[in-house]
Amino acid sequence: MLNQIVTVGRKVVGEISKNSPVILTGIAVTGVVSTVALAVKATPKALSLIDDEVYKQYFDSGSEEPFAQWLGLGSTIETDNLSERIKVRINFFKKGEILKLTWKCYIPTAAIGAVTIACIIGAHNVHLRRNAALASLYSLTETAFKDYQAKIVETIGKNKELKVRDDICEEKIKRNPTGDAEIFFTGKGETLCYDSMSGRYFKTDIDKVKRAEYSLNRTLMTDMFVTLNEFYDELGLSHIKLGEDVGWNIDKASIIITFSAQLTDKDEPCLVLNYEVVPRYR
Repeated sequence: MLNQIVTVGRKVVGEISKNSPVILTGIAVTGVVSTVALAVKATPKALSLIDDEVYKQYFDSGSEEPFAQWLGLGSTIETDNLSERIKVRINFFKKGEILKLTWKCYIPTAAIGAVTIACIIGAHNVHLRRNAALASLYSLTETAFKDYQAKIVETIGKNKELKVRDDICEEKIKRNPTGDAEIFFTGKGETLCYDSMSGRYFKTDIDKVKRAEYSLNRTLMTDMFVTLNEFYDELGLSHIKLGEDVGWNIDKASIIITFSAQLTDKDEPCLVLNYEVVPRYR
């Protein structure tokens, strides 16, 4: 029985840890709403305390003037006008005095506000840690892939390694036949191409692709980072969601596009664009 309780407890803790950003964000959203609600609820109490203090000072002063004149408002005061009443209260005291009178009314509001801020910061920190871990894992995977690739070339030779790449490209074309796919016309050529990153067919010219590669490598020298979507801009293709977050960093490598000549399901020549250096997250 105890072991079952421990097992269930571990699963619960694991699920909480796994979903902590969502939980913290949910608490923060609730906290924002609660903070506003508590502040609204506390304000009438605070105004009542201010009223009591104003009347106390009026009676303690022993003044025979009417209350409105004692406040310096003339002979009357529009007590039914809420904005006027609030203005009277605020102007009668200094800010420090108002805080001293009313701070206890806003203790729940301040507490919920503090918890809300803590949840927002906590969710942000969890995201930062996870992103850092993902970046480290990606870097390790990238290094392992490069080592594996180098070992393949060393073991079977460059020509056979290229043959393996071509076979992989052939499989990609078979899995994505042109009959089921939209072909994008970029207006930059009539050569059918297949982008291995986004899985899109488009028509262009191989020289245009080379120029795009050259242009972005020059941009990379000055901007330090170029996104995948910027490469698609050069090709005349529309953006993809992932393309804004991944790209090439100057301290890693330049953009190198390779081509594999294949035949589509309609026996039409097609160039498959491969990325020697895979785009990575910023």
